[in-house]
Amino acid sequence: MNTPAPIDRAALSALFSPREADTHKGSFGTVGVVGGGPGMAGAALLAARAALKIGAGKVLVGFAQETSPLPCDPQQPELMLRDARSLLDEDLGVTAWVAGCGIGTGALAANTLSELFVLRREAPLVLDADGLNLLAWGDVQPNWGEGPVVLTPHPAEAGRLLGISTADVQADRPGAAWKLAQRYQCWVVLKGAGTIVCAPDGSTRINTSGNPGLATAGTGDVLAGMLGSLIAQKLPWDQAVAGAVWLHGAAADALVAQGIGPIGLTAGELADAARALRNPR
Repeated sequence: MNTPAPIDRAALSALFSPREADTHKGSFGTVGVVGGGPGMAGAALLAARAALKIGAGKVLVGFAQETSPLPCDPQQPELMLRDARSLLDEDLGVTAWVAGCGIGTGALAANTLSELFVLRREAPLVLDADGLNLLAWGDVQPNWGEGPVVLTPHPAEAGRLLGISTADVQADRPGAAWKLAQRYQCWVVLKGAGTIVCAPDGSTRINTSGNPGLATAGTGDVLAGMLGSLIAQKLPWDQAVAGAVWLHGAAADALVAQGIGPIGLTAGELADAARALRNPR
């Protein structure tokens, strides 16, 4: 296949478009985050905080537990927290879903995702982390109905989904992303050094931002939240998916330029840096 075109700031005008003066929170979408199983609530919170700080109007979190493990997020009290079942049972106007972050691989996780696929009402879906593993193992089926889907595997997850080794994925990253896009008729974000973005029509792009500081726990959750946020804000799809990938890496680059990392950079620091990039002074 052809060499992927680079993703760079110059190609992402929608990411930096100013907002109209007469907008309100409903103008920028509602993100629903489903994840955070027992012991992994932080993964869902990282995604949700990123979604909020990248500009979503509202963010709801449904934890894949019998009850919400906390009444509110003390760091980000604007987030609305509940258990996943109560989030899915109500039509709360979610305009983009982010699912899988810290969700786990047990029966409750699989049942929660299967319910989401049925109940998402054609709203776009970003599927990440253990959501991808459950899909690869056949514990959930790709019967997610109409409405766009974005899969965000790292190389090992991509290998599980394709039934090949991680080394085979890395040997032809654009080809692996294209095979996934064909198999699932979706957008694919194949993470790693030079993240590949592949559209359902097979057009591929390669990211130019980022550094080894991103090789730490939770950064994928942040990226998933950023993807859901830009999609909810109704950026054009090519700008939303590529824009989130570029912004995620550019935030890490900005932090390193400030002396924060790459060694010891944490996932929780990325959202503030990305927000600063979207609001140039």
